[in-house]
Amino acid sequence: MEPTKSENKSNEAPQTPFSQTYFHGTKADLMIGDYIITGIQSNYGQKKSAKYIYLTATLDAAFWGAELALGEGRGRIYLVEPIGPIEDDPNLTDKKFPGNPTKSYRSKHPFKVVGEVTVWQAHPPEQVKAMKDGIEKARQLGIEAIED
Repeated sequence: MEPTKSENKSNEAPQTPFSQTYFHGTKADLMIGDYIITGIQSNYGQKKSAKYIYLTATLDAAFWGAELALGEGRGRIYLVEPIGPIEDDPNLTDKKFPGNPTKSYRSKHPFKVVGEVTVWQAHPPEQVKAMKDGIEKARQLGIEAIED
């Protein structure tokens, strides 16, 4: 007796909504269903119009995004779904860290906000200050984010 199509399906990998989770750290106050898009003022650097938007697959990198974003308000961590292709973030891959250990990515395509991490532990204030001081020193030396 040959198996039916439904019996064959049991041998296939089940679909799961948990295949990959991406996060976006910011100070922007967004709602579920909003889209994060390029072309708006960047949260970093010289606050130019953003050519890319950034996301990560690690909470720690998302924490840094929220803590280092310019502007007022509290840092926020959103769960996002990329709408188009993503690529490794050259600011955190190969030039600083071989490969992509922070699992940081960028895209020219929107991200849809699908949730928010409302309880998270910020880095210690002295660690955030040291990171901000390092970013300021780099800025004074003319080192800016890669936006090619």
